[in-house]
Amino acid sequence: MPYAIPAVLRRPLDLGFMMLPAYRAWVVVAAAVVCLATWLVIEKTRLGSTLRAATENAALVQAFGINVPRLITLTYGAGVALAAFAGVLAAPIYSVNPNMGSNFIITVFAVVVIGGMGSILGAIVTGFGLGIVEGLTKVYYPQASATVIFVVMVIVLLARPAGLFGKA
Repeated sequence: MPYAIPAVLRRPLDLGFMMLPAYRAWVVVAAAVVCLATWLVIEKTRLGSTLRAATENAALVQAFGINVPRLITLTYGAGVALAAFAGVLAAPIYSVNPNMGSNFIITVFAVVVIGGMGSILGAIVTGFGLGIVEGLTKVYYPQASATVIFVVMVIVLLARPAGLFGKA
């Protein structure tokens, strides 16, 4: 089913060199803010350090009195909330259907691998970077837009097997 773009965001923005739909600009800004907030929580707060420790050595963290199963459950819930937020942002661009995220699974996998497993900053930087690369490829050589991500992934993995921000 179609999902309407809010009336306030229907006008295009003139950037001088291109016209950008206001809703897509809003999506980019909202995604950047949520990515930054997620990174800050995980990397710069006590909750984030506890979560990172629990993923490395759950038994030790539990010995300090932290309820690790509850922490993991809440983390899973936060991940579901982030996925729901992404679905709401994508709904006006793509029609809402049960398979609306299936087109992105391979691309998301490539983003995580190129950025480095376990690196949130790597996933953020790689996601925006690959979006720009894929967009430019669609403009200048549309036939290669489906494969450019995998070419980049192969080149990165040959040069840095742990990914751009991954630890060896």
